[in-house]
Amino acid sequence: MHRLLFPAAIVTLTLILPACTPQTVVPPAKQASVYFQEGESFFEQGLYPDAIASWEKVRDSYYSPELNILAEMKIAEAHFLSEQYIEAAAAYEAFLKSHPEHAKVPDVLFQLGLCYINLMADKDQDQSSTRQALAAFEMLQQRFPQDRRKEEVQIYIDRCLNQLAANEVVIGEYYLKAKQYQAAINRLEGVFTKYPNYYDRAEAYYLLGQAYMLAGDKVKASEAFNALFNQFPHSEYILAAQKFIDKNY
Repeated sequence: MHRLLFPAAIVTLTLILPACTPQTVVPPAKQASVYFQEGESFFEQGLYPDAIASWEKVRDSYYSPELNILAEMKIAEAHFLSEQYIEAAAAYEAFLKSHPEHAKVPDVLFQLGLCYINLMADKDQDQSSTRQALAAFEMLQQRFPQDRRKEEVQIYIDRCLNQLAANEVVIGEYYLKAKQYQAAINRLEGVFTKYPNYYDRAEAYYLLGQAYMLAGDKVKASEAFNALFNQFPHSEYILAAQKFIDKNY
């Protein structure tokens, strides 16, 4: 009779133990709107990486088109304020691709241009970012000519054009020093053709005059130097040009 007691006790314990074992409670997933507000809170505190992480959850949830669009713009803005200009530019580019006719396109184009402005290299380096900034601002100018920032946009366009012209002058000077005079002439003449409002045309005329003179074309050299003397009589290049002419004419 005693032999039957142990199995019965084991069965009883087996039935009781599961009821005593605590169950793991899985909290419900947050709604996208909660993540969005969470991102706003992080953003206001300057915690941009945390804000981006929250807004990415909103974007990836496909909760609603309107909230997704807001999240996309907020992510780009947070990257920009974090000075992560490459990431910000990528986010703005993605927005333009996904929402080409959205009412916020002018703002996105402006911010995209600013991203590339902040990525611009010195005049003797690669100018890919300068060209991308120029493309963004010119698109804004062409598509939205009455935009409230049109004067500021023109200033940025002029800045990009001057930077590209300065890069051409640097290349022209390189060819001049390398005694590749025709290549130098082509680059420097191109400055006046493509960038007629370049701010430092005096230097370009000075280098162009040298290139023509050393290439054996004294007539063209005289035209370049005379343009320098007449248009920029107080330029720092005047004395150097006169010395060069005295030595080589």
